[in-house]
Amino acid sequence: METKVSYTVVGAFVIVLGAVLVAGVLWLATGGSFQKKFDLYRAIEDESVAGLNLNAPVKYNGVDVGKVRQIRLDPSNPERVNLLFAIEHGTPIKEDTVAVLKTQGLTGIAYVELSGGALASPLLRATADSKYPLIRTKPSLAARLENVLTTVLGKLDSTSNNINALLSDENQAAFKSALADIATVAHTIAGRRDSIDAGMASAARTFANTDALTLKLSPVIDQIGHSAMAIEKMGNAVADAGKTVNSAAVDVKRFSSNSLPELERLLGELSVLSTSLRRLSEQTERNPSSLLFGHRPLPEGPGESARGTR
Repeated sequence: METKVSYTVVGAFVIVLGAVLVAGVLWLATGGSFQKKFDLYRAIEDESVAGLNLNAPVKYNGVDVGKVRQIRLDPSNPERVNLLFAIEHGTPIKEDTVAVLKTQGLTGIAYVELSGGALASPLLRATADSKYPLIRTKPSLAARLENVLTTVLGKLDSTSNNINALLSDENQAAFKSALADIATVAHTIAGRRDSIDAGMASAARTFANTDALTLKLSPVIDQIGHSAMAIEKMGNAVADAGKTVNSAAVDVKRFSSNSLPELERLLGELSVLSTSLRRLSEQTERNPSSLLFGHRPLPEGPGESARGTR
């Protein structure tokens, strides 16, 4: 007895089994029940992203947390590059998190390094005008070095131009002329060294004589000061006497009889003192050395010695 085979059932079974196998393969290929969920973030770079490729790793403090999903130029500004990151769900991307391009060793393969994120900082959220949250970026080490080198090279170029201008033919000629003038002055001073030394010695002696003259004049100045004080006292006395004359006639008479002789005598002494000071001043102008060496006696005239003997 032959068994009848239902080809319809067999075909259906094969189709169902194939579909299950294909679904199982796809499920396993996509990670199955252990498939990770990713959140999308974007970043804007203002520098070259050479070496950065799709699916390049995105690291947070050295730990792989995602990949680069998209790299394209900004249509509104070709100097900027728009990046799209797929980062594992639950990664604490904060508002102060910063993305920086880095390279791995000597291979030159670039990746994105995330850093920052204080505990008190809130999580990064998308804004109303953006579909994905925007992660801030900062220049990479290569970009900073390039900026520093560019600045240094610019300053070196400016310095070189200034040095070339300073060392121009006209400035060199002027510098040589100045050196020649300095050498001439130095030779002139060296040739007149003796006269300069003599002048300095003479100046020193003059200063010494001036000091001695000051010491000699000091008593005279003190005497003049005392005389001035006496005159001031006399003026005060005269003023008081005038007030007394206005107040009482008896006091005026007594002042006239007692004080006037003393006043006349004081005025006479002041006149003699003034004459002496004038003679001293005239003698000092004619012969300043007389203050130091004294007054030399005048030589006797003809016949004076004989009359003195007789």
